[in-house]
Amino acid sequence: MLGAVVLLHRWLGVAFCVLFAMWFATGIVMHFVPFPSLTEAERFAGLAPVEHAETRISIADAVAASGVIDATRVRLVQRSGGSVYIVSGASRVRAVRAAEGRDAALMSADLALAIAQDHARRRGLDAARAGIVALEDYDQWSVPNGFDRHRPLFRIALGDAAGTEIYLSSRTGEVVLDTTRSERGWNWAGSVLHWIYPTVLRSNWSLWDRLVWTLSLLALLAASLGALLGMVRIRMRDRRISTPYRGWHALHHLVGLAATVFVLTWIFSGWLSMDHGRLFSRGELSPTEAGVMNAAADWKAAPSFDRQPTASSVREVEWFAFGGHVYRRDRSALGVQTLAMAGDASRAEFLTARDVEALAVRLAAGCGTPSILAGNDDYPAHSAVPGAPVYRARCGDLWFDIDGAGGQVLQRLDASRRAYRWFYSALHTLDFPVLMAHPRLRDIVIVGLCALGFVFSMTGVVIGWRRLRLSLMV
Repeated sequence: MLGAVVLLHRWLGVAFCVLFAMWFATGIVMHFVPFPSLTEAERFAGLAPVEHAETRISIADAVAASGVIDATRVRLVQRSGGSVYIVSGASRVRAVRAAEGRDAALMSADLALAIAQDHARRRGLDAARAGIVALEDYDQWSVPNGFDRHRPLFRIALGDAAGTEIYLSSRTGEVVLDTTRSERGWNWAGSVLHWIYPTVLRSNWSLWDRLVWTLSLLALLAASLGALLGMVRIRMRDRRISTPYRGWHALHHLVGLAATVFVLTWIFSGWLSMDHGRLFSRGELSPTEAGVMNAAADWKAAPSFDRQPTASSVREVEWFAFGGHVYRRDRSALGVQTLAMAGDASRAEFLTARDVEALAVRLAAGCGTPSILAGNDDYPAHSAVPGAPVYRARCGDLWFDIDGAGGQVLQRLDASRRAYRWFYSALHTLDFPVLMAHPRLRDIVIVGLCALGFVFSMTGVVIGWRRLRLSLMV
């Protein structure tokens, strides 16, 4: 039996030793340089003030013109060529011109370039040498599924010193992603390798999911067998741990013993990153809950955008259904907004606990009074709007975390999802509250442990190469 374990570990080790080393090395890079994205602060900084005079059609007419039958949110933004309504639903997103209700999909490369240049200038970026690079469905940085409703995407290179590239949705004309030369370079050495993320593979999500899940499971098996053998082979000499091996095998054994707990938990939690509902719940609203949350809004009752006689600083207006009502949200700065509910003349900055409670009791039974989430909560959730509260509604064993700024459900936490938070997130990114409170210490721990894992893996690479070379010579 032990011989079979040795043989299986040996050849799994030969097959996966380089992959292990790559995962640990790229994990360090990913900790400091995440995958490229457009932050809410960057997106909002690129918005222009909305022109009141250009808004001639109602929200209800905009929803009807969009053809989005399950519309749950409507935003009014200003872009080159006029203001547009962005109508979003579970199925798709579409843009409608606010002046006459015509489709506002982005079809012109010249208009795409003008929008990108305006966005860049408002963010203080140099766009003097901007030019269209491509109109395409996928490239290395736009493969995530979240961009599916916006494809194909216009990619514009600004030609600035940072090598910035901006991606625009052909469906709405909005900027949805940006990257810099530095981000792209580091991510080739980080996320792309770590996630096994080449465009040709990741563009087929189902194939990528099955392949990486299987590879991670086999890697976990290899590590588990190695841990078992490492414990069995321990020798004690003068009350000290010793090894029966010599040379690289001895180093592999001893470093492996020191790294066993971290390697096993990190590979296990990395495998769980590909769970996608296989063992744990996905944290998504059930169809019934989604139906309550996104109940068909009475867009005819939506509070209109006031055509004030003086210029306004409002840069985005959003209407959304929440708790059986339609709210209007005026945003004049990243952390400055006002909310108004249909049929109510009063205004507030954020949703209140009472607003959230009215929705929560419709989502699930047995809900208590919502509480504001503390910053050091064990199950953190954050609004994209600085200073906005996040409310937690506990409905028995089911929790909902709701953004007080825009009414989105940020997390749906049942017992399975709460367990997943610890088995995956805590073990893989070490976001334990005590470490999150001391970010510099967390950096040191993560880099130190990943470096230890890398050294251990490299001993396996040397042993594996020698074993493979010997086998080929026989």
